[in-house]
Amino acid sequence: MLLMFFARLPMTAMGITLTLHVVTDLGRGYGAAGLVGTATTLGSAVGAPLVGRMIDRYGLRPVVAVCGSASAVYWVSAPHLPYPVLVAVTLPAGMLALPATSIARQALTALVPPTRRRSAYSLDSISLESSFMIGPAAGIAVATQFSAGVALTGIGLFFALTTVALCWYNPPVRHEDEVVTGSRPRVREWLGRRLSATLLFGSGALFCLIGTELATLAALRSTGEIGWTGLVIVVMCVASATGGIVYGALHRSLSQSGLLLALTVLVLPVGLFGHPWWLLALALVPTNLLCAPTLTATTEEVAALAPARVRGEAMGLLDSATRLGMALGSPVVGFVIDHSSAAAGFAAAGLGGLVLAAAGYALRLRVGWTRAVNA
Repeated sequence: MLLMFFARLPMTAMGITLTLHVVTDLGRGYGAAGLVGTATTLGSAVGAPLVGRMIDRYGLRPVVAVCGSASAVYWVSAPHLPYPVLVAVTLPAGMLALPATSIARQALTALVPPTRRRSAYSLDSISLESSFMIGPAAGIAVATQFSAGVALTGIGLFFALTTVALCWYNPPVRHEDEVVTGSRPRVREWLGRRLSATLLFGSGALFCLIGTELATLAALRSTGEIGWTGLVIVVMCVASATGGIVYGALHRSLSQSGLLLALTVLVLPVGLFGHPWWLLALALVPTNLLCAPTLTATTEEVAALAPARVRGEAMGLLDSATRLGMALGSPVVGFVIDHSSAAAGFAAAGLGGLVLAAAGYALRLRVGWTRAVNA
């Protein structure tokens, strides 16, 4: 977990640092920045299941070596690319992104018995939030004191270091009691409507979260309080970690759909409290209390529904679902901010998450209805 904490530090700084680079260094709008973020996440969404399948087949070390090297090269070169070229190379680079989050979930599933996994996933979510306390704040500090280009180069170098560390440590990806025999099951045998609905919920959560982050940055920039961004993000992460601690200590899991519904509804009125910065930070606490529990419940569902033989691919699909939510959230919320206000951006983040949550809930209702008819 300590290794994965450091492995995810550059990931947590990527989005906001790249946004500052496009908006500040390249002089583009938030919509243009969202387009670059969309290309990155779409590439990762396409590549994550394939990368997971390669981990299932060849093991962790060779896949990490290839993906980590590609990630390091891309982020080191990104500051030197003009905007059209940056958009063009971002998609293929995203396809070979180092799947740190997927690897962390697989390793925990392999190292922890089933009865303890909810607590382990909660602890992992807390670790991820801790990464978000440091990564974005460090990225913003370097970008404001030096430049966003320097921050992007630092991200690339950090990717190189974590790639070496992961290849050296080589954590397991299957539990020692799991015996994998026979041929690989076909996708249609395990990717059913229930798992598909779970993935939609994951997309809705990340649409809301990335949109909230973008709207927060825009709100602080519009009031001249951009220097407080790091502290506001720390408050958000502390709230999420607190929610994760409480959820991990519970004796039973909570409904993934219910957690997502509360997460998205609570972000809708945040734009009414955009100034001063400390009031915005307080307004973001309720929705962020549900961040880690929602992500933990999603990981629980996927781990329970996916066979061990295809767990890497299933975790890759979860990674894809969350990245697709980010890919939709960045340009949609960015467009709303560019043509309206940061307050409208918070509302767009919540409404977009609600739409995806409704789609997943409808799919689950259809599963229940089909079972009732067959019975």
